[in-house]
Amino acid sequence: MTKASSEEHKAYIITGPTSGFGYRTALELAKHGTVVLVGRDQGKLDEVRKTIERAGRHAVPVVCDLSDLASVRRAAAQIIALDLPLAGLVNNAGTGQVRATKNARGWDTVFATNHLGPFMLTEELMPDLPDGANVVFVCSGVEDPERRPAAIAGFRGGRYICAEASARGEWQPGGSTHAGFDAYATSKQCNLATVLAFARETPRLRFNAVEPGFSPGTGLSRDASVFLRLLAKYVAAPLSPFIRYWSTPAQGGKVITNAVLNESGETGVYYDERGKQMLGSTLVRDPEFQDRVVAETRALLSTVLA
Repeated sequence: MTKASSEEHKAYIITGPTSGFGYRTALELAKHGTVVLVGRDQGKLDEVRKTIERAGRHAVPVVCDLSDLASVRRAAAQIIALDLPLAGLVNNAGTGQVRATKNARGWDTVFATNHLGPFMLTEELMPDLPDGANVVFVCSGVEDPERRPAAIAGFRGGRYICAEASARGEWQPGGSTHAGFDAYATSKQCNLATVLAFARETPRLRFNAVEPGFSPGTGLSRDASVFLRLLAKYVAAPLSPFIRYWSTPAQGGKVITNAVLNESGETGVYYDERGKQMLGSTLVRDPEFQDRVVAETRALLSTVLA
């Protein structure tokens, strides 16, 4: 079997494939096999599927709201039932808010969507991923309180107390003036801690993280004002390729795709917006902290849908 035909017989799962980095990653991954498109909106998923199929490639939509753990469990079962030759998973979907909100369970929407949902989806799918499969989490440097661009933007790093406190929307004191910023930074702190812990726990799989860079104009912060969204899309976005730490969906999509196709066997690696290795915060690099985040997340999730 040639390399091209071998790739056609692989399948890759990606969450949040309808816009931004996720959309461009889905299009890139479709060049290498079937793409399982996981997102909340059936209509938008179908549009991405049609775009991929018009290029002569294959995609399958699966509806899932990552903030709803029952939906996550159903989606995981549906993906497994497809009986596709799974080769990788990209946990890309995420949301950011200035003003914190709660989901139907009463949990912080950002923390549930960005950390709890992807964590559960990954653990549900892991037994069906073959040895050597790559699992990639899209993370963010805003979890690091020492990262200057994030501090200038108003972030104060991850503010993790414990998984239960985070689900309630409670953070360590001294954080941002915007509760939504603390929720986002903490969720990304937990994403990265999960990657590093899973890489040690499950060596048969490859767990890596990508910081795709800041891309103005993407749909991450949906509660920003119309003026700020337009400013980001039409003024800031064209400048992205020329500014350090900034990126574009096309560039970020290629970096994420390279991470999920990586055959080097690397695991526990954190890539920046140029695909170079980077370090997370001092706290998130501590194995004890990594293990605590994973253990506390598992304990919290064990109380749901038991």
